[in-house]
Amino acid sequence: MRKALLFSIFAALWAPPATAACPPTIANQISAAADRTQLVTVVVPRRTSTRAQLRLWRKAGECWVPLADPWAAWVGGRGVSLSKREGDRRTPGGAFGFERTMYGVAPNPGVRYRYHRVVCGDWWVEDSRSPFYNRFRHVRCGSSPPFRTMSEDLSKSPTAYRHFAVIDYNTEPTVPGRGSGIFLHVSTGRPTLGCVSLPLPQLLRLLRWLRPASLPMIAIGTRSDLLAL
Repeated sequence: MRKALLFSIFAALWAPPATAACPPTIANQISAAADRTQLVTVVVPRRTSTRAQLRLWRKAGECWVPLADPWAAWVGGRGVSLSKREGDRRTPGGAFGFERTMYGVAPNPGVRYRYHRVVCGDWWVEDSRSPFYNRFRHVRCGSSPPFRTMSEDLSKSPTAYRHFAVIDYNTEPTVPGRGSGIFLHVSTGRPTLGCVSLPLPQLLRLLRWLRPASLPMIAIGTRSDLLAL
């Protein structure tokens, strides 16, 4: 009994200190981001909301820490949906990566991703019947695309598409009708057709901050939606 007591005391004295728990922030409760080191949260008060709080987070040890105060962002004109459909004007809810090429009508602002400068004839295919659905496609400027179009080509939106990142939604696999062209782009001062938008200065800071090697993730939805990820 005496030996057991002495052993317990010795073990307690030499045990390594317990790791401090991470603060109970929204980022530290998103299990889907466990293997990432950069995170963007887009939190709406309700799924019908068109305004959101967007925040950047970096991994410090095992915990997520915020980089700055949250920014006001726009989402879809009909809010956020966990079951998005093409043309519903809703932003998809969930956790997604970013595609490995960024785009823009303007020159590369200094991002760490591959960058494609948009020209006349550049499209993001919204035709769910096309084999190129939810993919970038270039056709000859001024020619009729070999797919149904519901908007103008990307070069005709010089404000919204001055610079943008593609949110990796409905890509693996691509399911016809589940939505296409979900971007993180420049705000036009109103709700989007299903994207997430920020004023240009904040968007540039975000795009320049993202690093492919960090496997950045964007999590979109209500607080309850994000806690379920």
